[in-house]
Amino acid sequence: MTEKKKVLKTKYFLRRCCFIIILLFVIWWYNNYTLKTVSTSIYSENISNPVRIAVLSDLHVHNHSISNSKIISKVDGITPDIVLVMGDMYTRRSEWNIIKVSVNLMSSLVEKGYPVYFVTGDHDTSEKYISAIQDAGVHVMNYREEFININGNNLKIMGIDNVYYSSTFDLTNEFAVDKSCYNILMAHIPNYEKFAEFGADLTVCADTHGGMVQLPFIGTMYDALTEKWFPELTSCDSVYDKGWFKYKGGAMFITSGIGDYPYPVRFCNRPEIVSIDIIPKR
Repeated sequence: MTEKKKVLKTKYFLRRCCFIIILLFVIWWYNNYTLKTVSTSIYSENISNPVRIAVLSDLHVHNHSISNSKIISKVDGITPDIVLVMGDMYTRRSEWNIIKVSVNLMSSLVEKGYPVYFVTGDHDTSEKYISAIQDAGVHVMNYREEFININGNNLKIMGIDNVYYSSTFDLTNEFAVDKSCYNILMAHIPNYEKFAEFGADLTVCADTHGGMVQLPFIGTMYDALTEKWFPELTSCDSVYDKGWFKYKGGAMFITSGIGDYPYPVRFCNRPEIVSIDIIPKR
């Protein structure tokens, strides 16, 4: 092989390597740092007019996370009647200047006129943080309930802050489903069996990050709740990672959230804000 051909072959190889590296970077960036809106709906006989909810969670804010302006823009595009924030909006041991980004996000949503309801996750439990968002007008729903009216519908919103569920956990010790209202339960960590027993019209959860990696035709690569690899291949049990899970009288929805905690390894599972339309069942 002549020297000229060797040089050309080397250049061609380097170009291919650069193309592959750039392509992999674009795929990684797209899967971890571009924000999508997921639109979905649920029907109910307990409302007379449509209600739209925006759900955001698990921001785990850091210096390079998705910006507040992008999140707010997505929420504005949804035009929700109410915003549910499902916890872990920062990571424990974060400095206050980082935590303040989450405070500013929720303050901005309140300033825009959105009713914002929040439950803590297992990270964002600082009293200083909770006090700051309450001062901004956020409704912190840690074992609290509120009755509100939206578009002529009576809604009961309940929230819990559990990071652990004992075998004797029973929501009926704290709340009761009100048949005269549309009942919404907010809980950061999913517990399908107990929530199904309670029977709220809509239960909204987070925490799972959607399993981070979703593989085509296979599903979640790793389920942190059961600590199983490829659970949808190795088990016939439901994997409560993201999306809808129905039960008698209602359903649980799990959002995969916005952030990239603990590592930016999302794949086929982009950061999301969810728009849930509650539609009258005729």
